[in-house]
Amino acid sequence: MAHPKRRQSSTRRDKRRTHYKAVVPQLAKDATTGELHLYHRAHWHEGKLYYRGKIVLEKEVAATEEN
Repeated sequence: MAHPKRRQSSTRRDKRRTHYKAVVPQLAKDATTGELHLYHRAHWHEGKLYYRGKIVLEKEVAATEEN
């Protein structure tokens, strides 16, 4: 197995780690429902799937079985 010949300095280690950052997700408010959602993503609201303010899909309610 490979082993490092020299110990990597803390400066070089920290330079490498500068790219790992926590990012706040960008949220948009839907004009139709007023719900917050991620940009460029469809979102469910009251059994309906919305994208850009329009209904894309409606969830079908399964019939309940009688015992």
